[in-house]
Amino acid sequence: MKQMKSEIRDGMKIEWDTPITVDDGLVLRADVFRPVAEGRYPIIFSYGPYGKGVAFQEGYKTAWELMVSENPDAVSGTSNRYANWEVVDPEKWVPDGYVCIRVDSRGAGRSPGYLRHNDARETLDIHQCIEWVAAQPWSSGKVGMNGISYYASNQWRAAASQPPHLAAICVWEGWTDAYRDSNRHGGLACTFRKNWQDMQVKTVQHGVGERGRKNPVTGELACGPETLSEAELVKNREDMWLEVLARPLDSPYYRERTPDLSRVTVPLLSAANWGGQGLHPRGNFEGYLGASSRQKWLEAHGGSHWAPFYTDYGVKLQKRFFDHFLKGLDNGWERQPPVQLQVRHPGERFVERYENEWPLARTKWTSFYLDPNGMRLTAVPAASKQSITCDMMGEGLTFSTPPLTAETEITGPSALKLFISSSTADADIFAVLRLFDPDGKEVVFQGALDPHTPIGQGWLRASDRKSVV
Repeated sequence: MKQMKSEIRDGMKIEWDTPITVDDGLVLRADVFRPVAEGRYPIIFSYGPYGKGVAFQEGYKTAWELMVSENPDAVSGTSNRYANWEVVDPEKWVPDGYVCIRVDSRGAGRSPGYLRHNDARETLDIHQCIEWVAAQPWSSGKVGMNGISYYASNQWRAAASQPPHLAAICVWEGWTDAYRDSNRHGGLACTFRKNWQDMQVKTVQHGVGERGRKNPVTGELACGPETLSEAELVKNREDMWLEVLARPLDSPYYRERTPDLSRVTVPLLSAANWGGQGLHPRGNFEGYLGASSRQKWLEAHGGSHWAPFYTDYGVKLQKRFFDHFLKGLDNGWERQPPVQLQVRHPGERFVERYENEWPLARTKWTSFYLDPNGMRLTAVPAASKQSITCDMMGEGLTFSTPPLTAETEITGPSALKLFISSSTADADIFAVLRLFDPDGKEVVFQGALDPHTPIGQGWLRASDRKSVV
């Protein structure tokens, strides 16, 4: 593969397609953005499958336009020439004395190889890349991982592998449990995974070449340089959806892709989105609780899946964290309370609040009971046992509390206990916690992806009820 020479542009020294050779001889490709002045700098590192040469504006046009419209600060203070989906914008980090590195994962973008996600081989690749980065003459030896979603979830696994030079991780909306958070919520196969591989991964597989996009800065093929046939591309990748369908129960396949959180010991910041119930929040909360790190923080926010990471709020928070752990700056982070919440109110209003623990110690754990008489949620159990019948393929059942007479905050986990029988061989339960205004109209929120997101929701396949709790 042709390696471009280093160049200086937009106040950065950029090295395109830098080769990183891992233990089996495969050469991964990375773009390195670093300060022009010679020196040793801390590293912001990311590794993933979305194509480091695919511009955010082109590859995710709708998401970009929404961010520009709704969060203009996310795209200010930068030319946006190097904007890339779900990873940091180097123009916002390099001027502050960081080196930003993006590695195309094995089989994706400019990196050849067999495309298989989140497995032990990928974790080993990340581990070795981190150690390669730490040994470079421009590196201070302190490496931090940062990024959203895929670039976040693999941080848990990388940290559990304990690379000696991984100094801190910022896990922004990233799952932990490959079975419960990522592929089979409550035992149900998540069709997002099929759509994800079809729309976001196959389109940037290494070898798409001439059929794919070009890096708008270099003009190089973002998924090349070779162009493979469709048959060769299929041979070079795992069919993730078939693998998920073939494994309805938790198994070694999912365990391989799930970190041992007890081995996560590095300082960490876990940032969750209240509205991403379908994929990430469980992982961020469980990751925070399960990690063995003595220095760990939890943050929860609202808004879209991508924009908060790039806003002034998000970047400032990330930099305070990394400035402390990668640069050793006395910036007050050590006095940061363990939990920072953007408490959500109707109308997309958020109030920042700090807490000392999660779940909150002052939580008033409150039980409500399903009462078929009047379809009510009541504070006391019904006087006698009752049952109710519904069409499992219909609209379902709604139980409501009386109108609330005082402002009520729901912050923390919720659970539903049901006793059911079904005329079918199995039953899928979808439980939704909803809010209604005085006129009976549902109040919804901007979710990570869906603008009509309820307070909370969960899934459970009845036959898997013991295996997924």
